[in-house]
Amino acid sequence: MKKTGLLLLLTVMVTATLVVAQQSMTASTPDASGIVSTSRNVPFVRFQTPTAADIYCAGFITKDRIPDANYVNGGMQTPASTKFQVGELVYLAGSGYQAGQVYSIVRELRDTNEYELYPGQGKLLAATGRPYGDIGRVRVLDTRSHSAIAQVEFSCDPINPGDVVVPFAEKPSVAFRSPGHFDRFAPVNGKLSGRVVLGKDFDGVLGTGMKLYMNVGSNQGVKVGDYFRVVRSYGVILHDPVDSLSFYTGTTEDTQMRPPTFEADRFTRTKGPNIHVGDLPRMGVGEVVVVNVTPTASSAMVVFALEDVHAGDTVELDNPE
Repeated sequence: MKKTGLLLLLTVMVTATLVVAQQSMTASTPDASGIVSTSRNVPFVRFQTPTAADIYCAGFITKDRIPDANYVNGGMQTPASTKFQVGELVYLAGSGYQAGQVYSIVRELRDTNEYELYPGQGKLLAATGRPYGDIGRVRVLDTRSHSAIAQVEFSCDPINPGDVVVPFAEKPSVAFRSPGHFDRFAPVNGKLSGRVVLGKDFDGVLGTGMKLYMNVGSNQGVKVGDYFRVVRSYGVILHDPVDSLSFYTGTTEDTQMRPPTFEADRFTRTKGPNIHVGDLPRMGVGEVVVVNVTPTASSAMVVFALEDVHAGDTVELDNPE
């Protein structure tokens, strides 16, 4: 009996060794083009699936201004308290309320910094629409005087007086995406492309799990669950007021006979090669999935990132085949 168990154990160990060796050979075997594909240049990644909170708190951009006749006009502790969260009672101004109805609370947003994170951001955002935040959800309990009394059932951020009340609508969930390979230097695929117009909360640097807004929407056929690859070219870096400074610093060694010159270096003239940033390959930064769509824009969540996603980055439709 002991010999049989030992023989079985040896068989399992040999099989496992062969499988690992075969996987190693497969990972380092050149394809038809002669390029070796390894985990270094084509990493195997897992994609984060958006939760219900991610979907209902993403916010959105729309060209259509949302009517603000119905709004939050206070709560039980007004004016001592002006921020309301789950379980608290709020008063709703306006008309059409009925006991038992559920409403979403949204907020039209403005960037108090008034600073462009990338050249042309203000103009691009104006062409895409107005940003709105998803703040929470309330249920009407009763109506009294000129207000409806409602309880906060869900909140993304504290609800404030002045926030707009709109009818609640269910949002579709996003299906799980199986792990797969991510080609850092994938060529242009010719599919729909756009830009990251804005980050949620006006963030300019975004990581996995964070939300952003793209200037492509249902008018271009975008739907909830679509995946987009985020890419960045060196030309974008060249036009960034901060990152472009690296092009003007010393990039060569004193011992180089023919030091190169970047095209951004307008003052140094050498006999070395002239490096054009447009000739450098674009970089795949990460993947985002669409969680909400309007005609001119879409809200998305970063589900995988090799590095920070930036406002102004290019996005390209990348649905799994």
